[in-house]
Amino acid sequence: MQSEAVARIETETAQPGLSVASVSLIPLVEGALWWPEERTLIVADLHLEKGSSFARRGQMLPPYDTMATLQRLAAILARLAPSRVIALGDSFHDRSAGDRLNAADRASLRAMTAAAEWIWIAGNHDPDPPRDLGGWSTSELSIGPLTFRHEPRPGAQPGEIAGHLHPSARLVGRGRSIRRRCFAADGRRLVLPAFGALAGGLNVLDAAFRPLFDGRAFHAWMLGDAVHAIAGHRLVDG
Repeated sequence: MQSEAVARIETETAQPGLSVASVSLIPLVEGALWWPEERTLIVADLHLEKGSSFARRGQMLPPYDTMATLQRLAAILARLAPSRVIALGDSFHDRSAGDRLNAADRASLRAMTAAAEWIWIAGNHDPDPPRDLGGWSTSELSIGPLTFRHEPRPGAQPGEIAGHLHPSARLVGRGRSIRRRCFAADGRRLVLPAFGALAGGLNVLDAAFRPLFDGRAFHAWMLGDAVHAIAGHRLVDG
């Protein structure tokens, strides 16, 4: 199994705790982030209706990405029963994505936004999230020492929790190469992986991440059957 391969490649004896600005956070294997002290669930880059957006341009993708994304999200909500959900932008793939939701997906989403305080952070794909699906929207949000926004800002941003870059990480060793979506964190800031079924990922060693972290002084929390904390110096390009 691939998760066993990750365990064999990973030789570090200690898995550092994930904290940002001294706040303890739990990276979930599904790609969401749990803040237990605040009973807050954080997700990034759902990209709902990405498949239908591509279909409108003639690139036919299976039309089930929204359903798959919402089912995964609903399962987490049922398990954790958060009091607050923060969606870190690009929740919808484009400005008209909300209009393209089918009746079942619309009802599912409205049930979720009614079950907890729901905050839509504006993204570059959805600067004006739909207003008829519940919840409320803002450009960014601060709670205690943490600031939630869509796009991470270069330079020191202590307490920043962001999305946008769709981080993924790659390991090579023992004749195997493994690439997974990941959280990227260094204690000051954290970038979440994309949660959407069709969202994809960008290697954390890409130039886009360089203004955010001090060289490779960060960890990639790679997703699989479990979440594996891998030191930045262990990662490879590609």
